[in-house]
Amino acid sequence: MRENSHILIVGDPGLGKSQMLLACANVSPRGIYVCGNSTTTSGLTATVMKETGGENSLEAGALVLADQGHCCIDEFDKMVQHHAALLEAMEQQTISIAKSGVVCTLPARTSILAAANPSGGHYNKAKTVSENLRIGSSLLSRFDLVFIIEDTPDAELDSKMSDHVMGLLHTHHKDEILKISSFQNSVLNDSLCEENKLLGKLRMKPNEKLNFIPHNMLQKYISYAREFAKPKLTPEVSKVLQEFYLEMRKQ
Repeated sequence: MRENSHILIVGDPGLGKSQMLLACANVSPRGIYVCGNSTTTSGLTATVMKETGGENSLEAGALVLADQGHCCIDEFDKMVQHHAALLEAMEQQTISIAKSGVVCTLPARTSILAAANPSGGHYNKAKTVSENLRIGSSLLSRFDLVFIIEDTPDAELDSKMSDHVMGLLHTHHKDEILKISSFQNSVLNDSLCEENKLLGKLRMKPNEKLNFIPHNMLQKYISYAREFAKPKLTPEVSKVLQEFYLEMRKQ
């Protein structure tokens, strides 16, 4: 079993998926960010380069460079022609190369965090995730977690959102920007608290001060957790998972 988990974020355009990926790449001890509509298969995996002396050399792609780190792939739905190149890396955690007389296997022990837009422009609840993205089941099954983000219309929230954007353009004082952001989150908290209590608890409260964790501290925390946090299943939990798996196999 591979140790790394792969995450897919599916949501309507304009919900900040790209910003989340950029933030994850920046805070990761070894994070690589690539955009699906401007990358190639060689850029993801590896390519064979011809040196000036006539010898061949390997040039690592994003998945190899992110070994023991995170590879954030944006616009995942725009790179259908390159999806096959991800199958080995996501499951075996390696990249196999057989080009120009060069045969080797490179380590790609990376966690993939991908973001994609639905094929129809908006997520259709009547369809499955695979139908919304039009990607193969073999690739979709390699993602351990799939998060759906929906853009639900809300007149009051949309009004506060536009006020926030205008505030960013016309306000030059950080405190005023934070005040607008705090008020916006409080409105979102009121509208979503009844539907999702957990999401409501995660939202900022009115006049709540922001206390960001420094990136270097968060990087150290992630590195420490990956090195020393080794969770183990109890016999009871293992039995529950086994029974759940067997029940799924029957269906």
